[in-house]
Amino acid sequence: MLAACQEPEDVRATPLNTAVEVSGRAGVTPEVSFTAPLDVPETRSEVVWPGTGPELADGDPLLLNIYAQDGRDGSVIQSTFADAPQWYTMSDGSVGSELADALDGQRVGARLLLVESDESEGTQVPVVMVVDVLPTGPTGEPVDPVDGAPTVTDGPDGEPVVTIPPGTDPPGDLAVVPLVRGTGAQVEAGQVVTARYTGVRWSDGTVFDSTWTDGGAPTSVMIGIGEVVEGWEQGLLEQSVGSRVMLVVPPGLGYADTSSPLADETLVYVVDILDAHYPTTEESARADERPPDEGADP
Repeated sequence: MLAACQEPEDVRATPLNTAVEVSGRAGVTPEVSFTAPLDVPETRSEVVWPGTGPELADGDPLLLNIYAQDGRDGSVIQSTFADAPQWYTMSDGSVGSELADALDGQRVGARLLLVESDESEGTQVPVVMVVDVLPTGPTGEPVDPVDGAPTVTDGPDGEPVVTIPPGTDPPGDLAVVPLVRGTGAQVEAGQVVTARYTGVRWSDGTVFDSTWTDGGAPTSVMIGIGEVVEGWEQGLLEQSVGSRVMLVVPPGLGYADTSSPLADETLVYVVDILDAHYPTTEESARADERPPDEGADP
């Protein structure tokens, strides 16, 4: 006699722990919330907010702010918010295939969430990554040229080409000439400013320095601590992120009284302001979000 068939037990699988939430404003360390250890059965990406700038294309330059946590314990793996954004190319070889796929079709200004599993010393590590896509050139409204000032045109890759007006003496004081007026926040002392620039001599129009050569990676400097010439210290303050600004720097605000071959030169810089932020860590960002009655005394 056959035994009666029994119904299988009601076995319910434990749901995977995959939920990740991202909050916080642009320009500071994002707030990432999940329960560790995080399960990552497959790579996934989400758009936290879309961008409104140019669409990214294969081979384009990329300027990215990246914040990444270890999904096992929430420890920070990487944070460009603590120093300066990083320069890449839109390709698998530069940013990795998973991030390149996530960035495909996105626009400048987007914030993305990428959750993946990376191998480290033979162990699979769940990684939670927040990526902000920053502009790589000026973004704003062009400003009418100023009579008597050097003229600036775009080269083949968008780099500024500066022409000094012939037979014209340089100004004796610092001249700050907006070329494109950005719509971002204004630069403040103590911020790290990321910029692309070209510098030429007023005397003969020759280029003495440029970030547009050798791949065009921008430079990042802190304003207000003497890290750059005084013409930059004064000229970039209160300029808006996204701007292209021309600084005509007299010797006294440049390299006067130094051994530099530029000591007696009036210098013309064309600067694209791509980003400006106060260096932040996860802890300082959270402190900034506290109500006024919390934290340290005024």
